[in-house]
Amino acid sequence: MEHVLPTPAAPPRVVVLTGDVQPREMAEAERLGRVRYVHEPQLADALPDADVFFMWDFLSDAVAGSWPSAGGPSWVHIASAGVDRLAFPALAESDVVVTNSRGVFDEPIAEYVLGLVLAFAKDFGTTVRLQGERRWRHRETERITGARALVVGTGPIGRAIARRLSAAGLAVCGAGRTARDGDPDFGVVKSVAALGEALAEADYVVLAAPLTAQTRGMIDAAALDRMRPSARLINVGRGGLVAEPDLVKALSAGRIAGAALDVFEDEPLPPSSPLWDMPNVIVSPHMSGDVVGWRDELVHLFTENLGRYVSGRPLRNVVDKRLGYVGSDAGQNQRG
Repeated sequence: MEHVLPTPAAPPRVVVLTGDVQPREMAEAERLGRVRYVHEPQLADALPDADVFFMWDFLSDAVAGSWPSAGGPSWVHIASAGVDRLAFPALAESDVVVTNSRGVFDEPIAEYVLGLVLAFAKDFGTTVRLQGERRWRHRETERITGARALVVGTGPIGRAIARRLSAAGLAVCGAGRTARDGDPDFGVVKSVAALGEALAEADYVVLAAPLTAQTRGMIDAAALDRMRPSARLINVGRGGLVAEPDLVKALSAGRIAGAALDVFEDEPLPPSSPLWDMPNVIVSPHMSGDVVGWRDELVHLFTENLGRYVSGRPLRNVVDKRLGYVGSDAGQNQRG
């Protein structure tokens, strides 16, 4: 199914929600439309007259409270792969088309996950700590070849992770909505409904699923109890996938060996969180996909879609708002 919006008779009015960092490389977008940059306090005033809304500040929680009761944009683009902050009823139940930035983060996140697997297996954290203490202490480390990885989420990011880990020698399987064999990237995909069985077999559990009503809190005390005591949890999806208090208890009790967390329910992670001080935890500030030039890539993707909108062509990366991610029928226009 193609998603073609009516071609605007005049240059479209584009509202861009900026945060602390202003988008660069916007000259072409400004040529295609009448662009207005706003911060959160101005958003409610700007949205009713907008044709297009570019949610550059993709971590903002202000959109739901600022959404107009009448009028407003016919197309919303978000500068992230996840669209959970746009899942409020007024937008989800409307005819407004939502597109995301699928494709920009796939390979960088896959590289980051491989780095985390190696950091755990080769105990780099202890090496750096001992170096700082000027202590020479020989240790043995683990091999990753033959280790088993479960990637929860079979979208483009999960697939990139699967390819990268497989190339490094891990045995990878996936968990998604539908169980199947013979998948080109995962081989075997197990149903999320049978996640407990898959968790029990994995040395590394990598979360790359979107945050939806079905996936929120999927890694809870029961799921953690199913994991191997030697297993590590890696979350590069959304913080809400994990019941954080349950994870803290499991780590404290040694029920799993460690966790690497790039996303959290509350961001920034509060200084009071016990996760900061746990020796078996790696905390990073939601940066797994942020490589040099990533912001410009986000702008270029939006600008390409804006050109499609102005010329009456199908938009890329159209989100199925019922599912909360880009559906399989949108694949013809995907970057990956």
